[in-house]
Amino acid sequence: MGRLKKKSILLAGHATSVALEPAFWAALADVAADRNLSLAALVTEIDLARGDQGLASACRLAVLEHLQGRQGL
Repeated sequence: MGRLKKKSILLAGHATSVALEPAFWAALADVAADRNLSLAALVTEIDLARGDQGLASACRLAVLEHLQGRQGL
């Protein structure tokens, strides 16, 4: 999948960085486009719903859930 790529994102007025594989960043961008959201807005939604889970893991799972929804799984 490649090395991790860090991106800085503003969440609730606080800057944070998230490290994901480039393929997951691309998939998150696709999810955001499908939902007419910016990448920051999508990650903010993921952050608000993640509970105690790490943000990077929650982002990966959000991509998985989106793909499963497309396939009717």
